[in-house]
Amino acid sequence: MKDVVDPQLQDQQAGFRKDRSCTDKIATLLIILEQSLKWNSSLYVSFIDFEKAFNSIDRASLWRLLRLYRVPEKITNIIRNSYEGLTCKVVHSGQLTDAFLWMLWNQLEDFDFADDLALPSHTQQQMQEKSSIVAENSTHLGLNFHKGKSKVLNINTINTAPIVLE
Repeated sequence: MKDVVDPQLQDQQAGFRKDRSCTDKIATLLIILEQSLKWNSSLYVSFIDFEKAFNSIDRASLWRLLRLYRVPEKITNIIRNSYEGLTCKVVHSGQLTDAFLWMLWNQLEDFDFADDLALPSHTQQQMQEKSSIVAENSTHLGLNFHKGKSKVLNINTINTAPIVLE
């Protein structure tokens, strides 16, 4: 399954992928932050954590994504059958299946760290729009922002209007 899907994923997704590292994404984000400070340019970064991401994603949407990514129907059926009637708490311990399935959904531009996102923007309006789009699309899949862990970082900004993460 991974060989079929991995080449189709965007470069922004670093989590749970061979030869990809979240460390590289973090380093890139740090460079952006440093340059923003150096050039005195405004920067907003939404750090979004999804509440119980692996547990709450809508499974019907997941099966559609597997088909979209051309995962063979036989493999999709095996995965679907293994989930039928199950309720569970997933704790990622380096296993492929749940993390990889989550990653299929998590195809947003910018910095994707498995089930966490960092969305940089140069204006408050752009940041609000990005955050709202992520929230709307996430809700359709059964995902919600973890309000206690999701934060917005403002650098060199004069607009003090809060960015709503819902």
